[in-house]
Amino acid sequence: MTGRLFALALALWLGAVARDAGDAWIDATVLPDLGVETSVEVLARDGRLLRAYTVADGRWRMAVDAVDPRFTAMLIAYEDKRFHSHSGVDMRAALRAVAQAVRHGQVVSGGSTLTMQIARLLEDSGTGQLAGKLRQVRLALALERHLSKQQILQLYYLIAPYGGNLEGVRAASLAYFGKEPARLTPAQSALLVALPQAPEARRPDRAPDTATKARDKVLTRLAAAGVIPTDQAQAARREAVPTLRKDFPALAPHLADRVTRAAPDAALHRTTIDAALQSRIERLAAEAVTAHGDRLQVAIVVADHRTAEVLASVGSAAYRADMRQGFVDMTQAYRSPGSTLKPLVYGLAFDEGLAHPETLIEDRPLDFGGYAPQNFDKIFRGTLRVREALELSLNLPVVALTDALGPAKLMSAMRRAGVEARLSGKPGLAVALGGVGVTLEDMVGLYATIARGGVARVLRITGSGADGARVMSRVAAWQVGDILSGMAPPVGAPDSGLAYKTGTSYGHRDAWAIGFDGAHVVGVWMGRADGTPVPGVFGGDLAAPVLFQAFARIKRDLTPLAPPPAATLMVGNAALPQPLRQFRSRNAAFAAVDAPVVAFPPDGAEVELMEDGLLLRVRGGVGPFTWLVDGLPVVVAERSRASVVKVPGPGFVALSVIDGAGQSAQAHVRLR
Repeated sequence: MTGRLFALALALWLGAVARDAGDAWIDATVLPDLGVETSVEVLARDGRLLRAYTVADGRWRMAVDAVDPRFTAMLIAYEDKRFHSHSGVDMRAALRAVAQAVRHGQVVSGGSTLTMQIARLLEDSGTGQLAGKLRQVRLALALERHLSKQQILQLYYLIAPYGGNLEGVRAASLAYFGKEPARLTPAQSALLVALPQAPEARRPDRAPDTATKARDKVLTRLAAAGVIPTDQAQAARREAVPTLRKDFPALAPHLADRVTRAAPDAALHRTTIDAALQSRIERLAAEAVTAHGDRLQVAIVVADHRTAEVLASVGSAAYRADMRQGFVDMTQAYRSPGSTLKPLVYGLAFDEGLAHPETLIEDRPLDFGGYAPQNFDKIFRGTLRVREALELSLNLPVVALTDALGPAKLMSAMRRAGVEARLSGKPGLAVALGGVGVTLEDMVGLYATIARGGVARVLRITGSGADGARVMSRVAAWQVGDILSGMAPPVGAPDSGLAYKTGTSYGHRDAWAIGFDGAHVVGVWMGRADGTPVPGVFGGDLAAPVLFQAFARIKRDLTPLAPPPAATLMVGNAALPQPLRQFRSRNAAFAAVDAPVVAFPPDGAEVELMEDGLLLRVRGGVGPFTWLVDGLPVVVAERSRASVVKVPGPGFVALSVIDGAGQSAQAHVRLR
């Protein structure tokens, strides 16, 4: 009796020692890196995948957020039905596998659990060597101690092999079915269960018959086990397996490259892009160049000017190395904007009190210190309204206005609008005609500023934004938009009232069309990526039709433009204040000896408001004088050189004075 008790005690002691030794052996297991690298992803505004990149070794391994519960149930039932109860090794399954192997003289069924399969995949250890199998057992037991069952399943979702360079259920679902794995059919789930057992031999794109048999085997066994209804299994067998791998999404590829370069350490990039619209605009871009040889290129940017969100960005007609240099993102290329800067000049001139849309202006040859610009068609039209000068895109009037403003003021306004202009040397009058380098995206941002009422906000593709500087007053911005909405549409396009402007750079290298309605702004650039001329190219003929087609792909009908601000002076030429009826150039042909100067408050000053208003004083010039505050007349035909006027309140204001000879002076001050 004593001997039996001793033996029992010894056995218990040895069991405890063995258990403790086993625990120590498992706890001492060196775990592989569980931080599995996944593909970098760029997402649309609704979370839809725009583009993904392979991991470092060229494999598609996609992060998994959601998997169809039916797939998980089928996977566990087929591969490891006691997954939720074992601790990494299913002893019943292992003993059964050994017994079957002994009885049949060969391996009939495997005893590996899902955790053991993950252990093998993590270390890339073989399945046939005893040492490798022992290592899998040890690692599986260790994984179960460090991870939850859901975390173990998540690892399987990420690294299970599916043939070729596909790893993980999401990569396989996208490649074989063109869909996310959150919702799968029974046939699709069964195929994804079957493939990892022999991923190369069962690849449906290379061995569809073998893949079909493997899938049907899964369906038969799971139907027999009651995991899926028999009628569903029968219907699933009739579903054909995919025989081709689908391409991974590659929408907005240039933009995706940009956002990933900007944040190289991020695995997920959320953008403002509308995936459906992006797809439609990419198709439009491809269509736009088909009839124009193999070198013409196109770029298109679509934005919501109310929020400054970029909704679509197409850098080229096709993202490939071709004669068009499709890998170059032409939304970011610096090109001459041609006449598309003219609306900015006119808006600034309206604000400075130099002109009104109904002001008369001369279109005749002038020499600006050796610079003698001509109109595109070499025709001069004499006296006409400022509105007509912009609609006809005449060069002499806009150069005269730029001369009165000063080129530096134009460049400053471009910077406030977020336009990063490139210029060699000191800015000159040629800037107004496109003598500067700008990008399509920046120009779309400039037009968005005008459409938004004159307040800049940098276009964004990620994150959030805020209003920036005021570039022009609401009145001036509305006046510019009103003029542009009167432009005749291209041949065959609807007369929808779209506010737009076209431009053609010197030497026919760039064709532009940029326009906006009450909600959206679109910019189109066409030309050659290498900057060589395109004979006969004009913005109105080439880019404008694409602009109108782009708006048609955004929505059925245009959103109306905003109504005129209450302070807008909407009168004919005869009812304008005398100095605004006719623009007088500061060119030598019209220069006066004694030009007016804003004596008080001086330019750049900070002034405290008086109870009765703001004191204004002019020096020089000839009376009578007209004063404007932010482009609005507040004093008309005043003989006195001093006036007190009411102003809106504290803040920045632009003051302009126009004398009886049509000469003007400006000052920008801050009121407090």
